[in-house]
Amino acid sequence: QVQLVESGGGLVQPGGSLRLSCAASGSIFSSNTMALYRQAPGKQRELVAAITSGGSTAYADSVKGRFTISRDNAKNTVYLQMSSLKPEDTAVYVCRVCSGYGCYVPGGYWGQGTQVTVSS
Repeated sequence: QVQLVESGGGLVQPGGSLRLSCAASGSIFSSNTMALYRQAPGKQRELVAAITSGGSTAYADSVKGRFTISRDNAKNTVYLQMSSLKPEDTAVYVCRVCSGYGCYVPGGYWGQGTQVTVSS
């Protein structure tokens, strides 16, 4: 059973930075694409960023240039560095180990999420 534990969320002022961490158990981590999603109240869940086992990355247009996803396979951890945060970045951020077929199909494993609130 794969377990994911997110940390690093919190309250930050607009323009500030936060770094989210997602620690995964299990050997599945290093061979699968990892992704961070977010869901704001009343909105659909959005794929924010993803990183393949080889280190290729992809980002939602809304966060390009502000967020950076990285992974440390030795620590079974993925990181999301968020900078120049905006109020519209406020959401619950959820980590996912994507299916072996990728992130655009069901399956994989999900974390519980961590709240990020951007407000003055």
